[in-house]
Amino acid sequence: MKNLLSAIFFYFLTITGFAQQYVPFYGTIVEQVSASNVLNNLTEFENLGVKRRGTVALQNTLDWLKAEYLSYGYTAAQMQEYSFTNGTATCKNLVVTKMGTLYPNTYVIICGHYDTITGKGTNDNGSGVVTIFEVARLLQNIPTEYSIKFINFSGEEDGLIGSQHFVSTVVNATNPKMNIKLVFNIDEVGGRANMTNDTITCERDTGSPTSNNAASNTITNELINCVLLYSPLNTNLSYAYASDYMPFEDNNEVITGFFETNETPHRHTATDLLVNMDPDYVYNIAKAATGAMLHFAGAATTLSTENSLANQVSFYPSPAKNYINVSLGSLNETKYTFSLIDLNGKSVFKQVVENPQFIESFPLEGLAKGMYLGVLQTARDQITRKIIIE
Repeated sequence: MKNLLSAIFFYFLTITGFAQQYVPFYGTIVEQVSASNVLNNLTEFENLGVKRRGTVALQNTLDWLKAEYLSYGYTAAQMQEYSFTNGTATCKNLVVTKMGTLYPNTYVIICGHYDTITGKGTNDNGSGVVTIFEVARLLQNIPTEYSIKFINFSGEEDGLIGSQHFVSTVVNATNPKMNIKLVFNIDEVGGRANMTNDTITCERDTGSPTSNNAASNTITNELINCVLLYSPLNTNLSYAYASDYMPFEDNNEVITGFFETNETPHRHTATDLLVNMDPDYVYNIAKAATGAMLHFAGAATTLSTENSLANQVSFYPSPAKNYINVSLGSLNETKYTFSLIDLNGKSVFKQVVENPQFIESFPLEGLAKGMYLGVLQTARDQITRKIIIE
């Protein structure tokens, strides 16, 4: 029945001009989602204990998150921790940034909280954490047009404190303000044991301010299409509420999200455990989320013959005026040389950088307007990009 309904649905979208096409390369990536990874990571999350503010378990979970991202090929330079006070405790949000190739200053955020209350929280929100893990693992070496921030929030169970802190002190404190394409929140997607879990609820903005509601509705419909294209799940369209996308929604950002359709009765209790969940459901949600993020971030549609890590290196902004930024992406280098070559083949700027930061800025004072070739030289790679100086 689902296949028939899906065929009718996509036929309608096609004749009305709104169809999203299945991308075969995206399909091959989605099929690499690992059921064993999902199950193992859910087990590890549960074994870390009750992740309450001020506990050793919460800090151990943060350390585990960082180790996982490192194991996927992300570098320490790509990770940032943002501390905030939660009652009498200090908690931390973890942000892992993957730079885009075409729009490095515009971000697609995928997020979910890792703190728990009362119980170990294997569903709420270990399920979201392990879903984000699979997306991060599979997109690590795929160039994307837009930058991605994988965010693991703390303080959600105490009233969205961590996400509110991030919006206030990072998003709005960036100069200019951080440009966010969309926020995709994943919270409590574990399903219920001994039930048929074949539908995921896709959430859209229906609240105030209303100026971002139409864009949220559009993005959420794209999310629905991705679920149907890249997973066996059905979808349920609903509204967004009481999770980490709400501070972004209040900030007039475009939001969407996943939430389980068969809602658990074990939320915020000591019985929020793997035995009361459906790990196969989480596996299918990870497939849907991976397909959606490939779509949202504008991922490459073929496997490049070039060094995929080199493809993640970006020089921006372009056109540039007073400075140019160089992001290493996932390259893990202790030294490189950055040069600018003019149209006559003359090197007009050259600087050696040792122990580089994830993003380094270089001044452009004294350089004429025009087109240049930016060259990043490491011991193993030479990466070139066209740069325009205004």
